[in-house]
Amino acid sequence: MHKLYYQPEGYWFGDCMPFYYEGKFYLFHQRDARNPGPLPLCAPFGWDLVLTSDFVHYEDKGEALKKGKDDAQDQFIYAGSVYEANGTFHAMYTGFNRDYPKYGKDSQVLMKATSTDLLNWEKTNEILVSPQEGYDPDDWRDPFVFWDDDSQEYIMILGARKLQGNKVLTGCTVYFTSKDFDNWDFKGDLWAPNLYSMHEMPDMFKMGEYWYQLITEYSNESKTIYRMSKSLDGPWVAPVDDAFDGRAYYAARSFSDGDKRYLFGWVATKENEDDLGNWQWGGTLVVHEVYQREDGSLGVKIPDSVYDAFDNKEKLNDEPIRLSTVDSSEEVHLAKDIGDFFKFEATIKFSPGTRSIGIRLFEDIDTGDAYEYMLNIGENKLNFDRTPNQPWNRYFDKGLERLIQLKGNKEYNIQIIVDGTIATLYVDGVALNVRMYSKPGSSLGIHVVDGDLEIKNTSIEKSLK
Repeated sequence: MHKLYYQPEGYWFGDCMPFYYEGKFYLFHQRDARNPGPLPLCAPFGWDLVLTSDFVHYEDKGEALKKGKDDAQDQFIYAGSVYEANGTFHAMYTGFNRDYPKYGKDSQVLMKATSTDLLNWEKTNEILVSPQEGYDPDDWRDPFVFWDDDSQEYIMILGARKLQGNKVLTGCTVYFTSKDFDNWDFKGDLWAPNLYSMHEMPDMFKMGEYWYQLITEYSNESKTIYRMSKSLDGPWVAPVDDAFDGRAYYAARSFSDGDKRYLFGWVATKENEDDLGNWQWGGTLVVHEVYQREDGSLGVKIPDSVYDAFDNKEKLNDEPIRLSTVDSSEEVHLAKDIGDFFKFEATIKFSPGTRSIGIRLFEDIDTGDAYEYMLNIGENKLNFDRTPNQPWNRYFDKGLERLIQLKGNKEYNIQIIVDGTIATLYVDGVALNVRMYSKPGSSLGIHVVDGDLEIKNTSIEKSLK
């Protein structure tokens, strides 16, 4: 099991519905026992609940919102959101029955449960809103509710897809409005870009002068992306980098504690715990802190409470290390026995025109066999793979690529957290989570190709306080 990142024993962490109340995050989530296999093969599930105030220590409250019987609309409790209105907590959720389509019934409808303490929930057993005409009744899910000060009304958004013959890319975000939180009026499409087959886990929040709309898609790069606008009416503009992480980080939802905003997503496992395996549904919770850049785009970083949780810092070098090469690679090994749990940190600065910089994890020093985060400077690209990639192909790296724009003669702070099979890299507001199942060695190194590289302030921490 993991020492930092959260995964319930015997289960895999699914979609998360975060809510903050009286100093704690209430993380409602799905648990997949993978019996006999991952979703959609698994046994039905409800919403379980864990509480945390620091994303390090978790209090398991078990199943909070119970699944229905096999013949019930909510045979599965699919994703939704929690909201407080009129002195009551409301869980707006997707009731899913995988058997209903063969009987001509809608498999997904929106339903509601209420609570006075966030722990004990009572279902209303009523259909909140059914799939509307012209939309796929089997893709109608993941409601999210927020309040709009300008219109003085509640807005509920959800993921849907339009029925347009055989066309696939008809995913959209639709919305309803309500003045009293009980009666909801359908308003149509909020954003229908014809880019994705489905919009999962929609999210909406305002930061500064911008509204941010988040969705997770699975027909293009299969990850959480966002758009920004100064109005809920749009237009919804894509920043140059419209993501927070790569393919391994999925179905992320955000919530604020009133000061900072955090992103809650799960890092997928791979089939058969094999580097060559495809990504599976469900995995391990990883939390990013979200921040706004000067241009309005969003970046992510390690939450302060997670950063501060590590202990026993070991400096890896006293003086700056300088590597220089014109037409080759030059590497330095910074740590020889890194273990399976640590936080690594370094400050780098490279010369203009440098081709690439690589951070090698679990390297076998004798052979050079390793996992590698590669910063391809000229290509504005961060990716992850095995090196050497021989015999081809040693790692299924589809989706483990991020856009990143780094400039020469500027210092950048690189942070990496490794927790068991998961590695998370942060640099300049960009994150990339990965899985590693066949660690060849125990060394950590950095190398540069065709350029000059300065490395300083290197450290490693291998335990928690």
